[in-house]
Amino acid sequence: MENSEGVKIESTVVTEEPLISALDIALFVVIITVAYFWYFKRDKQSSSSEKKPYTIQPSSLSSIEQTSNSSFIKKLKSTGRSLVVFYGSQTGTAEEFAGRIAKEGARYKMKGMVADPEECDMADLVEMKEIQKSLAIFCIATYGEGDPTDNAMDFYEWLQNGDADLEGLNYAVFGLGNKTYEHYNEIAIYIDQRLEELGATRVHEIGLGDDDANIEDDFVSWKEKLWESVCSHYGIEETGGESNIRQYKLVDCSEVLPERIFSGEISRLKSYENQRFPFDVKNPYLSKIAVNRELHKSGDRSCMHIEFDIDGSKMRYDTGDHVAVYPKNSSELVDKIGELLNADLDAVFSLLNTDEESSKKHPFPCPCTCRTALTYYLDITSNPRTHIMKELIEYASDPKDQEKLKLMASSTPEGKKEFHEWILRDNRNIVHILEDLPSVKPDLDHLCELLPRLQCRYYSISSSPKVYPKSIHITAVLVNYTTSTNRVNKGVATNLLAQLIPTNDELPQPTIPIYIRRSQFRLPPKSQTPIIMIGPGTGLAPFRGFIQERDYARKEGREIGEMVLYFGCRKKDEDFIYENELQEYVANGTLTKLHLAFSRDQPEKKYVTHLLEQNADELWNIIGEKSGHLYVCGDARSVAKDVHSIIVKVVMEKGQMTNSQALNYVKKMEQQKRYSADVWS
Repeated sequence: MENSEGVKIESTVVTEEPLISALDIALFVVIITVAYFWYFKRDKQSSSSEKKPYTIQPSSLSSIEQTSNSSFIKKLKSTGRSLVVFYGSQTGTAEEFAGRIAKEGARYKMKGMVADPEECDMADLVEMKEIQKSLAIFCIATYGEGDPTDNAMDFYEWLQNGDADLEGLNYAVFGLGNKTYEHYNEIAIYIDQRLEELGATRVHEIGLGDDDANIEDDFVSWKEKLWESVCSHYGIEETGGESNIRQYKLVDCSEVLPERIFSGEISRLKSYENQRFPFDVKNPYLSKIAVNRELHKSGDRSCMHIEFDIDGSKMRYDTGDHVAVYPKNSSELVDKIGELLNADLDAVFSLLNTDEESSKKHPFPCPCTCRTALTYYLDITSNPRTHIMKELIEYASDPKDQEKLKLMASSTPEGKKEFHEWILRDNRNIVHILEDLPSVKPDLDHLCELLPRLQCRYYSISSSPKVYPKSIHITAVLVNYTTSTNRVNKGVATNLLAQLIPTNDELPQPTIPIYIRRSQFRLPPKSQTPIIMIGPGTGLAPFRGFIQERDYARKEGREIGEMVLYFGCRKKDEDFIYENELQEYVANGTLTKLHLAFSRDQPEKKYVTHLLEQNADELWNIIGEKSGHLYVCGDARSVAKDVHSIIVKVVMEKGQMTNSQALNYVKKMEQQKRYSADVWS
C-alpha cells in the first residue's frame, strides 16, 4: 500500500507540478509518514505482546510481563532466588531433569527456577555475579548430528560468536546424549568448555548422560555429586528438608463451560476446529489419512505405507525431511488406570503451579478431563524414572510395597540393580507398576503431575514433494512385543496409525495431528552428482523420496548421476517393501544399481554390510574418484556404526591411506555433507 501510495503521489506531482523540489518534499513526507506509523505500530505490537498471558507453554520461564526484557536476572532478584537451571530439550527429558534439580535446591537453601534459554536474554549471564551464592546449571541435550536443540540454538550461537566476560558466573553442566551417535554429547561438552573460556567458574565437573544405556542412572549419580560440590564450594550444608513437595495444586473445574475445556489440543484451545497456518510443534495440522496399506506380503510382522493429506494446508516439505506425528494412548490403558485408582476419569480439573512467579502455570493444557490428560498429554507407556518411585512411596499402604519402592528410588548398588531388573529389563510402565504393587494408590492429580509429557513421534518422509506436493508419505513398522512378564507392549503411535484406515468418500476420513521437522538429510544440489544410499528395512524410507526426485528430474530431461541403493530385509517373499517400485526404477534407468540382501533366504545370514565389503571398488569409484555422496539410514547402534567402519576401511585400501588419513577423509566428507546419516537408536 505504501509503495502504491508513493507512486501515486509521484505521478500526480510530475503531471500537475513539474517542480523537482515539490517532488522531493512529497517523497520526504511519505517516508516520514511511513517511518512514523511503522515505529508506533511496532511499539503497539510490542506492548500487546507484553500483555499476552503465557498460560500454556512447554517452558518454565517465559516472562509474564516482558517489561523485564526477558531478563531472568530481574526474576531471580525480585523473587529472592539464587539458582537457575536452563534446559536444552527436544523431547522433554532435559526439561524434566532441570525441574528436579531446581526443586532440590530448596534442600540447600538455594531457591531455584527452571528457564528456557530461548525465552531469556542469555547475555544477562554476566550479571549472575551480582546475586550472592548464585549458580547456573545447564541440562543440555545434543540433537541430530551434533546439533543444539531448537530452544538452545540462539544460546549456542551467542556463545560461539560472543566474547562476554563471565567472570563471577558459577556453573555446572549435565549433557544428554546417546553413545551410538558419533557426536555424543557434543553440545554439552562445548558449552561446558566455552563457559570456562569466557571466565566462568565450573562448580562441578560435566555429567554425560547416555540414553543408550541408563540416562536416569547417569543423571542421579551426577546430581548427588553435584550437591556435594555445591556444599563444598559455597560452604553450606543440606538442610534435610523434604524435596517431595507438590509443584502443582489441584483445582476443581467442574463448573467450567465446556467450550473452555481442552480436549487434546497441544497449545491453543479449539486449534483443531479452527486451523491456522503456520503449523509447527505447538500448532500441528490435523491431517486426513489418505492411504494406509500393508507393505509386507506375508509373515507375522506388519509394515505400513501411510499417506497424510496436506492439500490446502500451505505446508511444504523437502525430500529428506521428517514428519512429526502426535499420538494418543490407548483407551484400554487409560481405563485401566482409572480402574486401579478408582478415579472418575471424566472429572474436569486443572493443575496450577504453586509458584505464583512461574509463567509455566500448568504442566499440560488445562482445564481438561482426567481422561483427556491420560490420553493426549501424559506418557503412560514408557519406563518411569526413579524420582517417580520415590514419590509413590507415600501412597503404598503395604510395607513390602513401600520397601520395594524405597529400594528402587535409592542410589545404592542394590537399588540400581532392582530398578534395572524390575523396571527396565521387565519393561514395566506405570500401569504395570500399579498392577503389581496393588497397595500403591496415588492421587490421580499427583500422578498426572509426575508423569512426563507424551511426545510426538518422528518419521523419515518417504516421498518427494516434486511428485507428491499434496501428501506426505511414511513407512512405519508396527511395534508389538511381549515382555518377560508376559505382557504385550504396543507402540503408541504405530498402533494408533494401524487403526486409521481410510473409508469411502461418504464418511469422514480418520485424522491425526502432524507437522514437518526440517532435516539436513539432503540430495546433492546438482542432479548429476552420483550417490550411494544404504537403507535396510524401513531405512529405505527417505531414499524412496530421493529416487522419486531424481526420476522426476530425468523425466524433465535433466541429466542425473548414478544412483546405487543397498537394501536388505529378512525374506524376499515376505518383507521386500516397495519391490515393484524399485524394480521399475531400475528398468527405466533412474536407479543404476540395486544391491539386495535377504538375511534369512539362505543358511548363512547375509546383510547389507556384507554387500558393501564385496563392492569396495564401486564404493571408492563413487565417493573417491567421482566425489559422490553417501547416505545411511537405519539403526545407529548397528547399521550406521558398521557402515562407517566399512567406509573407513574402503578409503584406506582403495585410496591407499593410513587409518588416520582415512578417518580424516571420512570426517571431511561429513563436513562437506557428502556423508550423511539419518539414524535412530
